[in-house]
Amino acid sequence: MTDDTADVIRVHAVVTGLVQGVGFRYCTVDQARRIGLGGWVRNRFDGSVEVEAQGSRADVARLLSWLKVGPQWARVEHVDVREIPAERGGRGSAFRVQPDR
Repeated sequence: MTDDTADVIRVHAVVTGLVQGVGFRYCTVDQARRIGLGGWVRNRFDGSVEVEAQGSRADVARLLSWLKVGPQWARVEHVDVREIPAERGGRGSAFRVQPDR
């Protein structure tokens, strides 16, 4: 028997560049839901986009790779990522857009 929660991670990422006003949040939600991740995305008042995502290490890595490129209209300059404690319940809740911060 394997422990499915052993492979579950949660990351916090801040994406900088031309990432607001280009559909970045909604494309991120679409990507994360396709992959099967829980978490959220929101704009920050400094012009960056903030993301928390939870799922298997491989699935989170897929989203992080996508964040480094973003949708076609975005111009990603940098993605700062740190691992944070996973929430109970494995993958977490469905991926969603949070209010701006």
